[in-house]
Amino acid sequence: MFLLNSFEIIGTIAFAISGAVTGIEKKLDLFGIIFLAVLTAVGGGIFRDIIIGNTPPTAFVNPSAAIISIITALVVFFLYKKIHKLEKIIVISDALGLGVFTAIGCRMAMMHGASNVFFVVAMGLSTGVGGGMIRDVFVGNVPFVLKKEIYAMASIAGALFFYASYHYMPQMVALYFCCGIVFCIRIVAVIHKINLPTRFYEQ
Repeated sequence: MFLLNSFEIIGTIAFAISGAVTGIEKKLDLFGIIFLAVLTAVGGGIFRDIIIGNTPPTAFVNPSAAIISIITALVVFFLYKKIHKLEKIIVISDALGLGVFTAIGCRMAMMHGASNVFFVVAMGLSTGVGGGMIRDVFVGNVPFVLKKEIYAMASIAGALFFYASYHYMPQMVALYFCCGIVFCIRIVAVIHKINLPTRFYEQ
């Protein structure tokens, strides 16, 4: 349980950093930065909980994730000049959050009796990308998941591994492998500029 809680905290902090930094770069005020950080961290989980019937969503019953996100946003706000010097911090924190919450989403689906691979992967994907999509929509950006970026595909790959390995290895091992697969695919794609094909039509 301790390892799982630590896993969730890491993902929450990672997504909160992503949301807070995005808010600062979009010149939002302190409330807007905090709001965006919280929304990024808990948005995907809220959507997942509603779909699987876990209501009210965990984020409202247990506000620990929101509190962690608020603290993270404040730290980012006051230390932004130092944090901003770390290049690619949004990409790295977002990739880590994507991996963590993809794994948690798959686990929640399996714990609620899901045995259909499509449903499990869909819950992992929605948990992983949901918060980031909400963040991007709120600040007027096209979400990563809808662009040529290798983002949703990384989440899907990790979710498929989790589903396939869930009954064959310890749960925490499957969680860590899922997170690692998603994170590595995302980072490698960014470093080597690997994208999905797009099609542009001439007017």
